[in-house]
Amino acid sequence: MSAVGIEARRARRVAAEREKYRPSAEGAARLLLLIDTFSRQKGTQAHLEGRTKLAKLDFFLRYPERLAVALQSKGVNPETIATATEEEVPIDERMVRYRYGPWDPSYYSLLGSLIGRGLIEVVSVNSRGHGYRSTPQGAALVERLLEDESWSEYQERSLLLRRHFDLTGERLRKLIYSLFPDITGSSWGESI
Repeated sequence: MSAVGIEARRARRVAAEREKYRPSAEGAARLLLLIDTFSRQKGTQAHLEGRTKLAKLDFFLRYPERLAVALQSKGVNPETIATATEEEVPIDERMVRYRYGPWDPSYYSLLGSLIGRGLIEVVSVNSRGHGYRSTPQGAALVERLLEDESWSEYQERSLLLRRHFDLTGERLRKLIYSLFPDITGSSWGESI
């Protein structure tokens, strides 16, 4: 292979790798909706604690079949949610297996984008951690999003997550690993 061919192949690999980290409007809206759902709890300055918890909740938000299994494990009727088959989950929304379970490489850019636009803020949880909370501007954007019915399923699932899975990131990780051995058996970086 010529030097030009090798360089072109390397450039395609670099471009594909960068694409993983690029925030999408849909991904940002989904995370904003999830963070806002956990921020809106009566009488408190609530927030969603940490990236690990965010990733595990986002896993259930993206994979409704898996959420139905988790709800069943808690004795909740999973028929309360509309489920899509895993084949119906768009390929650009698939998560990968990472160190602590399901993960999306674009979280850093998505969170940075939401913070930079003033839609969420970072809050101190304790001396070692942080959480995320929607700002008034972010909450107003969520209200506008919810005027579009295509977001209603995400809102319903987010509310179910807050009601039944407002656990620590570590407890959510253990739950996912216990319910879905296919995830623990997969290799790092493998699509889920």
